[in-house]
Amino acid sequence: MVQRVRTIVRRWEVERVLGGGAAGRVVVGVALACAAASAGGTGLRMSAVGNGPVRELARHSGRAVAEAVVTGDPQVRRGGGRPMVIVRARAVLVTEHGRRIRVRVPVLLIAADPRWGDLVPSRRVRFSGRFEAPRGAGLLGAVVLVRGPPAVLGPPSAVQRAAGRVRSRLRQAVRHLPPAQRGVLPGMVVGDTSRLDPDLAEDFRVAGLTHLLVVSGANLAIVIGAVLGLCRCAGLGRRYAPPLAAVAVLVFVVIARPEPSVLRATVMGMIGLLAFFSGRPRQGVPALGAAVLLLVLIDPALARSYGFALSVLATAGLLLLAPPWRDRLRRRMPGPLADALAVAAAAQVAVAPVLVMLSGEIGVVSVVANLLAAPAVPPATLLGALGAVTAPVWPPAAEVVVWPAGLAVGWIVWVARTAAALPYATVPWRQGGLGALGLLAAGGVAVLVLRSRRLRLLAAAALAGVFAAVVALRAVAPGWPPPGWLMVACDVGQGDALALAAGPGRAVVVDAGPDPRPVDACLHRLGVRDVPLLVLTHPHADHIDGVPGVRRGCTVRMVLTTPRGPGRETRFTGGLTTGFAQAGARWSVGDLSLSVLGPPPSGARLTPADDGTTINNASVVLVARRPGFSALLAGDAEEEAQRSLADGVPPVQVLKVPHHGSRSQDRGFLAAAHAAISIVSVGRDNDYGHPSRSTLDLLERIGTRVHRTDREGDIAVVRTRGGLAVVSRH
Repeated sequence: MVQRVRTIVRRWEVERVLGGGAAGRVVVGVALACAAASAGGTGLRMSAVGNGPVRELARHSGRAVAEAVVTGDPQVRRGGGRPMVIVRARAVLVTEHGRRIRVRVPVLLIAADPRWGDLVPSRRVRFSGRFEAPRGAGLLGAVVLVRGPPAVLGPPSAVQRAAGRVRSRLRQAVRHLPPAQRGVLPGMVVGDTSRLDPDLAEDFRVAGLTHLLVVSGANLAIVIGAVLGLCRCAGLGRRYAPPLAAVAVLVFVVIARPEPSVLRATVMGMIGLLAFFSGRPRQGVPALGAAVLLLVLIDPALARSYGFALSVLATAGLLLLAPPWRDRLRRRMPGPLADALAVAAAAQVAVAPVLVMLSGEIGVVSVVANLLAAPAVPPATLLGALGAVTAPVWPPAAEVVVWPAGLAVGWIVWVARTAAALPYATVPWRQGGLGALGLLAAGGVAVLVLRSRRLRLLAAAALAGVFAAVVALRAVAPGWPPPGWLMVACDVGQGDALALAAGPGRAVVVDAGPDPRPVDACLHRLGVRDVPLLVLTHPHADHIDGVPGVRRGCTVRMVLTTPRGPGRETRFTGGLTTGFAQAGARWSVGDLSLSVLGPPPSGARLTPADDGTTINNASVVLVARRPGFSALLAGDAEEEAQRSLADGVPPVQVLKVPHHGSRSQDRGFLAAAHAAISIVSVGRDNDYGHPSRSTLDLLERIGTRVHRTDREGDIAVVRTRGGLAVVSRH
């Protein structure tokens, strides 16, 4: 009897927790079915990419000829060397040892030939390359380092040809607009950012407006609303309007490419149209849940996509946070302003933890920037979409239509640039999972403070004290640069740019980074106006493309380059006195002396066709000295060149780690320097895995203290009473 009572009590407790009886069992059953379906789909895909000839080649870094179907728009990226083209594709055929093996595995192609950038999705290509295992877990069969151009085996599909034609004609229609507008408008309309200036893209990021440059739910909402409005004006009822809107959405998605945010917005929009068509009220949260569930079941890789996560969180914020915030704000301000403020704040709050986890920054001006840009988004999107539809059939009319769209985009560009230029537009925060948890904890504390009048007063008093302390500290603490700086490694992203002090307002500059703006800003902060010597260690983009930034605010007296380079740097050095940095040569600027160790004197002059490793090994390697300071500046020299120079390396105090800390390092070369301080010039979240974990471990074992520009920003070496010290701008 007692056992029976216990059984009844347990059953009652379970049913109470689950919501009672049949409903609870249904919920549990649906959850288990979804989990089983997700696990099954993921398991099948993991099995496909984890086995077979593609993964076997990747495990052994094998070379093979393969055929693949392009599945995404090529992306051109600049980094450690020449520009690279990254292409997502699906391998369908692998030829190894004369055998042709059919496969169906997603791969990532990395190519140096610019002709890869002309491909469009659905095109089948043949290529030869080295297969490498992808870093980390994922649903990717291999990363293929491709040699040479693609061999195109056939035209793209009819749908993709039509989409490519629309995108191409839209680019032609906006060609008469100012440069910033013609770069942004195609991005807002169809997600085409191929002509977007990188500096402007960074301004959009800092201002919190990057979401405007990708196709998402906002674009589709505008398109759906416009189609339904036209149908209503034409007298079409509920029977015909939703199908027409669905067709418009599908056409829009094909043109914009099925990126994660577009897929999420499409599925959710179609679910909403179905609810409207069936006469049932639309439920936003269930629609979002259904969209996420359906997409993750179809493509489990979306579960690892940060873009997809940001899109879902932003939509969830609009559905859950915006309505109550809007109602509260309407008590204190006009309705339209309350609506706009609630939408901007809800979306920003919802995505903030993930953004902090990725970037290590909190956007301070993003809500205001979104409020100011919001009125211009609908006209820019609608007129841009109309121009995209008109351009293939009537180009002159499209040029007329996109002109007012360009005016709206011009306002958005002004907002982005103005917001990004404000001091403290972003605030540094801890990166990664701990940073996200810290921000959530801070948000919880903020909610508690806002709910209590006493806590609000205490918080206001604490903030006033902190503000007073910061002002006082700024009044007595030295600013940037630190007094008596000897060398500064400028934070220019994935590249190198070093400044060696050579007197008041003067510095020898070694390399210029991949972009003119960061190196120009760094030298401006240092007060450098005269560059008696500019050394370009080797002609890769991440070392020479920033030369216009050095020339913009400084007088450059002479340029030294590697004697073995292919001469790519000449396009930036026109009108300047140039020379070669021959091994054994020496230059003096004031009390600063530079001695050239490399490249090794043997070896023929290289050509643009030489691979990246060969050009890296032709880097100029310098030893810089002045009283109380010495440094070894090793360019991008890799293991082979380092080994040939190791016997001639003198002991120094500072080492600029070669090639951004890549794994191609010679222990004897690094150890011979006996440097107490090592500096790695490297870009945050770069695609190369720099600095390598093995290199960091090696530097730790030889007893040097490592500093990184991706974590510390500009890094200055200064002289103190106790010797040399490092001061970082961050």
